[in-house]
Amino acid sequence: MGPSAIEIRGVSHTFGRGGPNEVTALDGVDLTLEAAAFVVVFGPNGSGKSTLLSAVAGDFVPDRGSIRVGGIDVTHRPVHDRARTIGRVSQEPSFGTAPRLTVAENLALAGQRAAPRRGLRAALSARTRRQLADRVAELRMGLEDRLDTPMAQLSGGQRQALALLMATLVRPEVLLLDEHMAALDPRSAEQVLRLTREMIERDRLTVLMVSHSMPQVVRLGDRAVMMHRGRIVQDFSGARKRRLRVEELLDCFEAVRNADLLDDAAAAMLARAYV
Repeated sequence: MGPSAIEIRGVSHTFGRGGPNEVTALDGVDLTLEAAAFVVVFGPNGSGKSTLLSAVAGDFVPDRGSIRVGGIDVTHRPVHDRARTIGRVSQEPSFGTAPRLTVAENLALAGQRAAPRRGLRAALSARTRRQLADRVAELRMGLEDRLDTPMAQLSGGQRQALALLMATLVRPEVLLLDEHMAALDPRSAEQVLRLTREMIERDRLTVLMVSHSMPQVVRLGDRAVMMHRGRIVQDFSGARKRRLRVEELLDCFEAVRNADLLDDAAAAMLARAYV
């Protein structure tokens, strides 16, 4: 058996350390994804979900712990270095695309992620344009006829569909999806959801996806992990994931809310004891 696609070991990180706004975003996170695993991360606001994806992507170096992708330690590697093996789509449709460049130019840049840079003009040969048009046609959104349209002129759903294609144009070791349907209208979200499932299943991608939608947590992936206060507090996999229902997820949220209330009450009692 080869190395795991992602190995996160004891990762902790505090933002604003020592200041009035100090926040521990990750607190000893351990998580392993085998190749072709599809893991959905959920939890309350501020639980560390997006921060975990940012740590894998390389937006910051964690205070403690290590991150390996495809068996290679990437803990201290910058974003642009990891981009050769990590595809990423964020919540905001404009993130990860160049609004003034055309659809074809954006895709050509994405196609160079794992290849030596040859310049944009060289990357957009007639043959490459035909290949890109074929890939865009697979989206079934009519965008193959709009290769020369600047990205800024497209709708949010169209841009997000293309961002997904760009992230997977060169097959990544890992695909990070950070609430990538949250900012879309329901119709566009369904289109992007369809494309997401098709691409993941066709290319057997390894996926770490953040979602705030309980139906998505239930429907998508083969594993779901719940985060709270920077830690993984629930891990649904195998038969337990297949049996998972929205009601059980709501019970999990209620449990952590009650635990927070107990923590606050205990802190208040301690404070009174030392007055």
